[in-house]
Amino acid sequence: MNILGLSFDYHDSAAAILADGVVVAAAEEERFSRWKHDNRFPNKAIKFCLELSGLTTSALDRIVFYENTLLKLSRITHSLVIEDHKCRSNFEYLMRTWNSAGKFFPKERISELVNVPIEQVSSVDHHEAHAASAFYCSPFEEAVVVTIDGVGEFETATISNGNASGIEKLFSINYPHSVGLFYSAFTAFLGFEVNEGEYKVMGLAAYGEPVFANKVRSLFRLLPNGSFELDQDYFQFDLPIALPFSSKLVELFGPPCTPGSTFSFNFDNGNGKVNSTHDKTLDKLNTHYANIAASVQLCTEEIVVHMVRGAMENTGKTNICLAGGVALNSLANARIQRDLDCSLYVQPAAGDSGGAIGAAQSYYHKTAKRPVRQSLTNPYLGKAYVAKDIERVIERHRLKPRLFNSLEEIIDETASLLAKGNVVGWMQGRFEWGPRALGNRSILANPTISSMKGIVNEKIKNREPFRPFAPSVIEEQAGEYFDIPDGLVAESPQRFMLAVNNVRPDKKRLLPAVTHHDGTARVHLVSREANPLYYQLIEAFAEITNVPVLMNTSLNLNGEAIANSPYDAIQTFYWSGMDYLVIGNFMFDKNLTS
Repeated sequence: MNILGLSFDYHDSAAAILADGVVVAAAEEERFSRWKHDNRFPNKAIKFCLELSGLTTSALDRIVFYENTLLKLSRITHSLVIEDHKCRSNFEYLMRTWNSAGKFFPKERISELVNVPIEQVSSVDHHEAHAASAFYCSPFEEAVVVTIDGVGEFETATISNGNASGIEKLFSINYPHSVGLFYSAFTAFLGFEVNEGEYKVMGLAAYGEPVFANKVRSLFRLLPNGSFELDQDYFQFDLPIALPFSSKLVELFGPPCTPGSTFSFNFDNGNGKVNSTHDKTLDKLNTHYANIAASVQLCTEEIVVHMVRGAMENTGKTNICLAGGVALNSLANARIQRDLDCSLYVQPAAGDSGGAIGAAQSYYHKTAKRPVRQSLTNPYLGKAYVAKDIERVIERHRLKPRLFNSLEEIIDETASLLAKGNVVGWMQGRFEWGPRALGNRSILANPTISSMKGIVNEKIKNREPFRPFAPSVIEEQAGEYFDIPDGLVAESPQRFMLAVNNVRPDKKRLLPAVTHHDGTARVHLVSREANPLYYQLIEAFAEITNVPVLMNTSLNLNGEAIANSPYDAIQTFYWSGMDYLVIGNFMFDKNLTS
């Protein structure tokens, strides 16, 4: 049975092919369009998935969309009617934007654009897709499945029981009580873009102290069985053209941060030394916002742990599957591991893009007579490029890279360059599924050089100086450098760079470029089985430096999607301050190219 799963129209469009229960291809549209968080119909992602799986549209048994459009529209219009004093203008805005985007009839659009009969197209509810993506991709035969995000149709979170019979929803939390919207409201308050800047709040939180935690706690109430309620007087989620918080939140925390503000602190970005010329007034204001971020992050973790603990108590299960946009909060994931005696699986594309896999999985497991399950241990589900693809770009742009005879040679040379303090772009194999660069579309640097944090943030990525970097570490030696839980399996969040752990005290000075301001790091465990080439590169670096860790960030510039093709990577290389770029057996050096 061949099923095409799709997500589009809201956030992070994507496509995935499920062939007899096995995910054979999955990609977000942004990788092909180069438009970050592209929510348009995923034409290019669909084309890629069909080509890679060797299928034509006539070979598809079903196409499944990840949203119940009528239910979603019902919720939105109901919310607008409640806000009757602004109903007309907002209703007109809704109709206009939905009509221009073609959102009213997704099944008809799928039928027309993919060229299949409409009878072959179906949909599943938003959180049903999230739950399926988490459980059916997990290694667990039985688990409690928790989905948490902004909002789907009406639901903002669900608790389900997963076993051999399928997924049974036990209860849900409905709009407007939403962890995702709660966090996004403060994302906007801190001057960041909603649905884009939430991870910036996580990074900023490390520079503050949760001194406002009790004020934030006053905005919600934890209920029995893992549920919670938000005090709606402080939020404004219903109006699509307004800020998501009310004047009462401003009264409680002071004026919101101006969008686009630059956060900097009275510390050198590399070594934490005080800068005597720093603007102390600005530093005080930035610290105020960082304290808000720290407080919101702490309270979000408390809500999420409360929900997961309640789910465990209700079901008696200790295997946890997590999906939904909030599952990308790597600090909360680590808190679950730290506070609860559980095994945790987080679907690597936990946000809306993962709904493409979930929609396909949900349909398959409900209809297949003998459903097959295969856990998702391999996140490299995207497009790969061969030597001819690279050579075409080289010839077209008259470039002169070095060509190595083998990957072993290029690994040794790259490790040597990294050890000497060079910043290297690294593009190999199929690109990653999800928002994290896991060693196939990465910018790499030496984590032992303190100035690397500032160099890569400011001169290469052109992004905020408080943003952290991830350490990619050989799994067998990870415990020597990071405080990670015992007994991690091949599907643990650290495999997908989805959990934050403390850097061991005696290693912080050794790893300044990947140790965040609060002494933590978003760890990426690298196994020989999952990514042998990247593993070998880290091994070669360790032979020179005696440190089996590389500083890793995504191969893109600020505001761009992660590179997909050789052309994308080469363009990023020339527009940035990277020293070298490696694609396949080719190494690009600005001093040797014309």
